[in-house]
Amino acid sequence: MSLFHRKALAPIPFDSSIEEPAVKKSICTGEATAGFLERSTGHFRDVQVIRTPMDLQEFCRRTGADPNKLKTIY
Repeated sequence: MSLFHRKALAPIPFDSSIEEPAVKKSICTGEATAGFLERSTGHFRDVQVIRTPMDLQEFCRRTGADPNKLKTIY
């Protein structure tokens, strides 16, 4: 067992008719959070903090989203 080996995480369930995967970024600090944006109300539900590009790839893999088509909210 490797110390730096990550376990494969389970898919994140969401209703694609109501929510869409998105990334919320802070203008001041640059902190990024991945989550889901509710289409009707604009409410953002945090799921995961994005620290590295690998974190974003993992979020996209778990949700089935295309990293090039993710909506970015500031």
